[in-house]
Amino acid sequence: MIEETGIDNNDISFNSSLTSYLQSIKKFPILEQAEEYMLAKEYKISHNPQVVYKLVTSHLRLVAKVVNSYRGYGLPVSELIAEGNIGLIQAVRKFDPDKGFRFSTYALWWIKASIQKYILNSWSLVKIGTTNAQKKLFFNLRKIKKQLNLMDDKEMDNNIINDIAERLSVSPKDVTEMNSRICSHDSSLNSLVNDDESDSPEVLDFVSDMTPNQEERIICSETHMYRKQAFIQALECLNPREKDILFKRRLYQKPITLEELSSVYNISKERVRQIEFNSINKIRKNIPTLQ
Repeated sequence: MIEETGIDNNDISFNSSLTSYLQSIKKFPILEQAEEYMLAKEYKISHNPQVVYKLVTSHLRLVAKVVNSYRGYGLPVSELIAEGNIGLIQAVRKFDPDKGFRFSTYALWWIKASIQKYILNSWSLVKIGTTNAQKKLFFNLRKIKKQLNLMDDKEMDNNIINDIAERLSVSPKDVTEMNSRICSHDSSLNSLVNDDESDSPEVLDFVSDMTPNQEERIICSETHMYRKQAFIQALECLNPREKDILFKRRLYQKPITLEELSSVYNISKERVRQIEFNSINKIRKNIPTLQ
């Protein structure tokens, strides 16, 4: 147990470099409130990097402690620590010592925000939390389910869903959808179908290729050419006025209005509409395969 960081090596898998890091940050002294205040005041005036170094290093253990509460998302602890440290540096730059509270209290928000942003961006290829309510739901749903002794992949009944929705001020539908997202985490197409067999095929091997093969592309191309030729031939059944109205009403990028065509041909708008639809019916009769 590394008490200063709050991280228990029985809870997360340690490697030598992470263990070494957690041991090394213990050597940095924790600042007294007066010293912390003076350093923050000095930074606002001088922006001295040595001041930033002292404020940041004295709070590295705080970052490690915060990371401990976000270790259940399947992301490397070292990366979470790195993101938390970025938030800590941002806190130094934004901190106003004259507000009357400790730097650690202020920095805690920036550390959590940085870690949460990284988790939301890395946990799934599909964006999860876009609103504050969704983010709150994502980071609290698992915690509440743990308190209720519910497994991550277990479906929840309506009473539990409604209770969670009320606690977090979201709709029951939001709770159901988020629970489904969390239970069905992204998986790799290169993962083995059977993890117990080293020669097991990958999931990718069973994914169908829906793109047309060469033969299908040739048939599709020939069919397209046939239909194009058939359409051109069918146009011969129309007189010049019918062709003109049909093209201007159906084949122009910006169709001509019935009113404009009625003025050109000195007929009513209803008559133009009749000619348009009669022309379409004539073409359909001459291309039976396109009906």
